[in-house]
Amino acid sequence: MNNTAEKLRQLLSRRILVIDGAMGTMIQALKLDEAAFRGAQFKNHSRPLKGCNDLLSLTRPDAIENIHKQFLAAGADIVETNSFNSQAISLADYALEGEAYAINLAAAKVARKAVDAASTPDKPRFVAGSMGPTNRTASLASNVENASYRGVTFDQLVEAYHEQVRGLVDGGVDMLLPETTFDTLNLKACLFAIAKFFEERKMRLPVLASVTILSRGGRTLSAQTLEAFLTSISQFELAAVGINCALGPEQMAPSVEEIARLSPLPVFVYPNAGLPNEMQGYDMGPDEFAKFIGEWAREGWLNLAGGCCGTTPDHIAAVAQAVAGAAPRVAPERDGFTRLSGLENLTIRPDSNFIMIGERTNVAGSRRFARLIREEKYEDALAVAREQVEGGANILDVNMDEGMLDSVKAMATFLNHIAANPEISRIPIMIDSSNFDVIEAGLKCVQGKSVVNSLSLKEGEDEFRRRARLVKDYGAAVVVMAFDTQGQATDVERRVAICSRAHEILTKEIGFDEGDIIFDTNILVVATGMEEHNDYAVNFIEAAKRLKQIFPHCHLS
Repeated sequence: MNNTAEKLRQLLSRRILVIDGAMGTMIQALKLDEAAFRGAQFKNHSRPLKGCNDLLSLTRPDAIENIHKQFLAAGADIVETNSFNSQAISLADYALEGEAYAINLAAAKVARKAVDAASTPDKPRFVAGSMGPTNRTASLASNVENASYRGVTFDQLVEAYHEQVRGLVDGGVDMLLPETTFDTLNLKACLFAIAKFFEERKMRLPVLASVTILSRGGRTLSAQTLEAFLTSISQFELAAVGINCALGPEQMAPSVEEIARLSPLPVFVYPNAGLPNEMQGYDMGPDEFAKFIGEWAREGWLNLAGGCCGTTPDHIAAVAQAVAGAAPRVAPERDGFTRLSGLENLTIRPDSNFIMIGERTNVAGSRRFARLIREEKYEDALAVAREQVEGGANILDVNMDEGMLDSVKAMATFLNHIAANPEISRIPIMIDSSNFDVIEAGLKCVQGKSVVNSLSLKEGEDEFRRRARLVKDYGAAVVVMAFDTQGQATDVERRVAICSRAHEILTKEIGFDEGDIIFDTNILVVATGMEEHNDYAVNFIEAAKRLKQIFPHCHLS
């Protein structure tokens, strides 16, 4: 981790930091023509480029630098790079996919130049690499006739975001800011790409993630609640979490209060300057806008604040004045409870009843379900899932391990169908397979925080570590079986020893929270009449008792 993280922590403990305002609003005010967007570099480009704001970092860096300077003069501590749409997926609209790295590199360098000129020892300034949600959604069907079809895949998102991160980091950003998340699966792909890049470079930067709430009901475009969103990204190492865009401050207030209550991380907000008018402009002035921000600051809800669409340097100057002197929010302590999510949140508390896992959506658990999957009647197979949810399942187990199936394809297809059905996808998914390729295929389809069933030490510690890191990077909890290279544990001591070793690796090396570990200590066969099986059940119970005493925050299956 670079020293920015420590500087950021120190500053956030002392005061509320100010984020800049709307780059797009400032660019529109310049009324640049097609020639300005093209510059000399793209004079003969095949498509119109006016409106591709991010390209101006290459063709008009002077204009972008001047915008950064205006926000810095207004009091911004953090300026965002002009790179909101600078990944290959969004740039494809302009046939500029091949310029993604160059645009991000230029955007970061322009912001870096402005920030370095404005920074002093007493008032350091920072560059945040802006990473938008793309113009595609990985969770929602993009073909009304095929609920499993997606306009973009998780892997395509990872590839595009990885290239964007490379450009931003090479250009000198201090932190990364995936923002305006309308689909949590898109954000998870972005965070996966960031984790992959950090591992490759053996470095880290602070990462701040922001969601956009699109309704007074407090849900994203992909229908997830704010609490479920926070749970979905809880496995990732973030410096702060926030809300931006979509709504004006008046409409955003309930969500700001909720995120301030729920998040154990520093919280930031940057709303639009009210709701858009008939001409898609924004009418809320600086004083009215800052009044809301100031009230939130005095309520103790904020650690950082700024502006999104429609906000100018005048808005940011008013925000800086409104939060000056206000004490920064103190985050609540982590309670240690296990949290999983689908579209809605599931919190497992000490006084929770048994958490029921519906296993009929398992090709070994229902002949009807297996037949429907083999016949590729996925819509009909959803009825089995719906019956499980209506019958009280808290978690839905999905398993496609059957010799006659393409299990990877079947897992992804069925989970995409589930995602399109809010009655079913409101609960967390348990992705169940003995084949890790199938597990990965499932993890790439689920926007909530799922459970992987399962990992074990059966193939050795190195392979266990590799898979565990991936599970954490995908943002899932994990079932761990009492199984190692010597086989399944049957006596108490081996069951406890194997689970204890797995716990040590997961928590001390990989970074799992204890509450995201579920032990399966092999109940095995019962009442077979064979003498060597006589102790299996009581050994299971004793091992469960011992593990719960040693690791009280872990769970047992």
